[in-house]
Amino acid sequence: MTDTEKPIELGGVHHLALVCSDMARTVEFYQRVLGLRLIKTVELPAGMGQHFFFDIGSGDTLAFFWFTDGPGPAPGLASPKARPDNGESTSAVASMNHVAFQVAPERLEEYRQRLMASGVECSVVVHHDDSEWTVTDDMHPGVFLSSVYFQDPDGILLEMAAWTKVLDESDVRHQPATAVRRPVTAGSKGA
Repeated sequence: MTDTEKPIELGGVHHLALVCSDMARTVEFYQRVLGLRLIKTVELPAGMGQHFFFDIGSGDTLAFFWFTDGPGPAPGLASPKARPDNGESTSAVASMNHVAFQVAPERLEEYRQRLMASGVECSVVVHHDDSEWTVTDDMHPGVFLSSVYFQDPDGILLEMAAWTKVLDESDVRHQPATAVRRPVTAGSKGA
């Protein structure tokens, strides 16, 4: 195998870059509530704004831009309108739907309680399985992930997630869907 035939070797997520409306409020939330360490701050040129990075563990970072003249939020397009347990959680193509932080399964409820004690509204612990609606109230051998959903001060959907079983080849059994393009008719906007 030549160098160009070898797979690209990724070492995790270097950073996800999100956009906030108030950098001071964002730093307060991610440091005080989630306990993340701020590791790099950048002032953008010509007074355009700022770009800050938080350590989220394992060499991965979560970054935020704050733009002085950036557009306002667009829930339902650029982000979900709500948490999955209390509203519409779809978002547009090329948007960032949510960020899931990996946590130990035995600490999930403890962290949920800590978030709520800090005034953050949270979902119950959600158990994800292969049932029709993909969630269950009860822990059983088919549950592959347990999680808690919450939002930051700008409404960015966040999740604390814990694998509850070792995944194997039997967990990959669905064919990827292809979008069906509808023909454009007079007065329609197309697909």
